This record gives sequence, structure tokens and C-alpha cells, in this order.
Amino acid sequence: MIRCWVGLPALALAVFSAAAADAPVVRLYSAGSLRAAMSDIGKAFSEAYGVTVTPTFGGSGLLKNRLANGEPADVFTSADMGNPQALTQAGKSGPTVLFAHNHMCAIVRPGLKATSASLLATLLNSSVKVGTSTPIGDPAGDYAWALFKKADAVRPGSRATLEAKAVKIGNEPGSLAVPTGVTNGVAWLFKERRADVFLAYCTGGAAVAAELPGTTTIPLPPALAVEADYGLTILKEANQDRAAQLALFILSPPGQKILADHGFDAPLRILP
Repeated sequence: MIRCWVGLPALALAVFSAAAADAPVVRLYSAGSLRAAMSDIGKAFSEAYGVTVTPTFGGSGLLKNRLANGEPADVFTSADMGNPQALTQAGKSGPTVLFAHNHMCAIVRPGLKATSASLLATLLNSSVKVGTSTPIGDPAGDYAWALFKKADAVRPGSRATLEAKAVKIGNEPGSLAVPTGVTNGVAWLFKERRADVFLAYCTGGAAVAAELPGTTTIPLPPALAVEADYGLTILKEANQDRAAQLALFILSPPGQKILADHGFDAPLRILP
């Protein structure tokens, strides 16, 4: 009898471990700019279908490289179309589908006055430090460089000036690494006086202001406006049923509503 009771905890642990191993999970690799939206989508999806979403967030270009090198995942949601399409073309994933739009804005530190009309002059001011994400590793950096190219058409020479002065953040060579434990890299840059203006997605402005009150988010003037198309793809080595289920949920009215609630333009949202 004693032996029987002694063996029960080990048996229970074995049964629990087996159940946990069999618990339905879908692995999502997602752009950092989607962290809040995809966390809410993952929660809603799990509540609806009983499938746990395990997310990995980061720069879309860096995530694409990891997936191309064989890291296991089911769904990839990127802040651009190019990175998921590269996986599609390499035979690593299925087709790439547009699921959301975003826009670039200028996030301005507390105390610095700027408007959409004066933004280019502010960016070119020699005393103003301009921050961006790192191109290639993070599409937000690519979009910032696209803005610099547009600025050159408005004021010749702007592109070279802005590319030379840009403070790039990211965890890769040639960029400024954000310390471990920092919850918002843009707010950290402002606090450390490493940047005065940061070119980022408009959807990120509220999180910066929440951590550092007094920051403002300024829309880009029409001549400098840059739109970001977000693409989704399912990996070839994925659990196809669960991956397709999550992908369809993101594209469905509930998923599109969550994206819209977080400030994204959700092109597939069915309005009431």
C-alpha cells in the first residue's frame, strides 16, 4: 500500500508531462511592432480554439534569417512583404498574404517642438539627433531610409545628411544595442539623450508616451509619407492545420478588428 501511494506522484507527473507534450501549440514568429496586437490575437485565438500561441518577436529581417536557417515555426507575420516573400521564393513557406498596413511617423522627445510642416527642417537641424531602426534587419529602418530618399527630392542633399547622422538601434553589428531589460528602446534613447526624434511606426507612439510622458507623435507630411505593408506566410515545416487556423483567424473579422484597435489599417476588416 505504501509503495502504491509513493508511486502516485511520479505517475501523475508522467501523465501531466505527456498531456503537456500533446497540448496543441502554434508557433508564431512576428515583427516587434506587432507585439501588442499579436499578443491580443493569440489570446483571443487560444480562447476560441484551445490552441496555445507561443510567440517570438523581433526585427522581421532577423527573424526571416533565423527561419531560413531552419528554426522551427508555424506562422511568420512580418512588418513588410519582402521578408516573407523571400521565404516563399526559397521554398521555405507557402504564399505571402497582405494582412495589415502601418504608417511611419516621427516620435519627438519631450521639450522639442515640431510639426508635420517643420519636420524636415527639424530632422536636418545639426543639433537634432535622429534615431531609426537598422535597415535590412528591421523593415522600420528600411522605411526610414525610404523617407530619407523622399526628403532628397524636397531638399537636395537631405538624404546624405540624414543617413550620415542617423543613430541606428538594433542587436546587430553597426547599430546601437538597447540594454537588456529596457522595455522601450525609443523611450530609452530619449532619456539617455541619444536621440531627439525617432522615425518609427505610428502605432508605436502610444507606448513611448506611456513610458515617457511628454513625447509626441507627428504624422509625416505628404511629401515624406511612407506606408508599410505587412505580410503573413505559413512555413512549409509547420503543423499545417494549426498554422492555417491561426492565419485565417488573423485574416478574419475578429483578427482584423484587433489589429484596427491597435492602430493598424486592417484592409480585410468587414465594417458593421
